[in-house]
Amino acid sequence: MNTDHMSEEQDKAIAQKGRHVSLVIAGTIVVWLVLSLFVGPALGLPGRYALLFDLAALAGLIYALVNIFQLWRLRQDSQR
Repeated sequence: MNTDHMSEEQDKAIAQKGRHVSLVIAGTIVVWLVLSLFVGPALGLPGRYALLFDLAALAGLIYALVNIFQLWRLRQDSQR
């Protein structure tokens, strides 16, 4: 019975981490699009700011990729 409880908690943790990753990816893309397509041109920002926005979005997506790898490892460990 104790292992079922642990499995349930682990499943909840995996689901929560999956939701977190999906929110990070969606939020990163939405913020990047808004900054690149609307805010930057509306304020007349130079191209170097577009590069800054791109690098920030890349950092957010790398963070998500690391979390996806951790999530994959959690799922592998829970199946054993």
